[in-house]
Amino acid sequence: MLGEYLIAGRSAAEISGSVERAVGSGELEPGQPLPPMRELARQLGVNPNTVAAAYRTLRERGVIETAGRRGSRVRAKPATTGREFIRVDVPEGVRDLSAGNPDPALLPALGPVFAAAAAQGDREPVLYGHAPVEEELVRRARADLDADGVPDGPVAVTSGSLDAMERVLAAHLRTGDTVAVEDPGWGSLLDLVPALGLRTVPVGVDDEGPLPDDVRRALAAGARALVVTDRAQNPTGAVVSATRARALRSVLREHPRTLLIEDDHGHRIVDLALHPLAGTTRHWAFVRSAAKAYGPDLRLAVLTGDPVTLDRVRGRQRLGPGWVSRITQRAVARLWADGAVDARAVAAVYGRRRDALLGALAERGIAAHGRSGMNVWIPVPDETGAVARLLHAGWAVAPGARFRVSAPPGIRITVSTLAEEDTRPLADAVAAAVGPGTGPPRGYV
Repeated sequence: MLGEYLIAGRSAAEISGSVERAVGSGELEPGQPLPPMRELARQLGVNPNTVAAAYRTLRERGVIETAGRRGSRVRAKPATTGREFIRVDVPEGVRDLSAGNPDPALLPALGPVFAAAAAQGDREPVLYGHAPVEEELVRRARADLDADGVPDGPVAVTSGSLDAMERVLAAHLRTGDTVAVEDPGWGSLLDLVPALGLRTVPVGVDDEGPLPDDVRRALAAGARALVVTDRAQNPTGAVVSATRARALRSVLREHPRTLLIEDDHGHRIVDLALHPLAGTTRHWAFVRSAAKAYGPDLRLAVLTGDPVTLDRVRGRQRLGPGWVSRITQRAVARLWADGAVDARAVAAVYGRRRDALLGALAERGIAAHGRSGMNVWIPVPDETGAVARLLHAGWAVAPGARFRVSAPPGIRITVSTLAEEDTRPLADAVAAAVGPGTGPPRGYV
């Protein structure tokens, strides 16, 4: 059944790790069946419940699938090598709407601010033992957080949102703990959670954010953490509304020991109000990245949270990279001070491009979603077929498999550089690729 490869291990973590390594190396191929649980337990000399737990972990990580009496087998597209590799190769002449990047034309010039920051560094070199954060950056970040109703708390600077989330999760959770994640949701986060030895439990999403009943079920079942995207949710564009925020706060009050992580993905590219959940639970973290509004290569995010969480994050950071470059921090602080990005203008540009595509799709009977940000999510009956047909028609879009745990199939289209004259031809191509009337009435679940 498994050829020359022998699954090894005595614990669930060791067994699942053995299978996952073999899938990643190609020793276990897509579609290859795995031994029945009792048979493998007998081979390894362990309790069948141990193998069952290993198989459950592998299913949650997207490595295997179970089909009733037919048993378990490696998924046709296992996620073990990372969701970022679930993508299409874009041939020459094909328009790439799959990458999720901002429009370079809307990003500010970085040369002048970095020159000024470097000159300041020449005059006042940052050395070992100096403060890890730039006072002006923290002051401006804290003022923005205060204005948006984010509770008071210490501020740290990390190398992007994902770095912040990894540090917060590692500060509180242990191997085997469960994290409730949006589904569909950010593919990098869906990779990060299992990479930390944690388990994911999917929470459905609609245009107003995570579904409260799904969150309640996940927390009642033992999830120790919840990750929520407040605005411009990737891939759906969802925004947590005031009504939804009240409902989610009510659920979180029932589980005050939950670790809450909020990602304000739409900061400075969305003009819809923020409705934070922070402070509802004992331990919480709120993160904002500079990537979408100022440039992905800045690799800078601002993190706040409760004192215990931030103390643990900063302590561990001191033992790793130490700090994020103060030159970069000074450059970002100058961008903020100079008003280098007009958030309302940027939001309006993305909004026009997004709404134009949503309207054109609606005219063709295609249900799609994109309340904010730079992405449009389209539920489809056949994800692989839709991606292939659009590629043949000259449009590269992102496969929904990059963003899903158990949500129905879909595709993500990034509209950040979509020109007005491209909207109708793209909508025609989508209609031809997926057919009218797609998408369940509740949104994405």
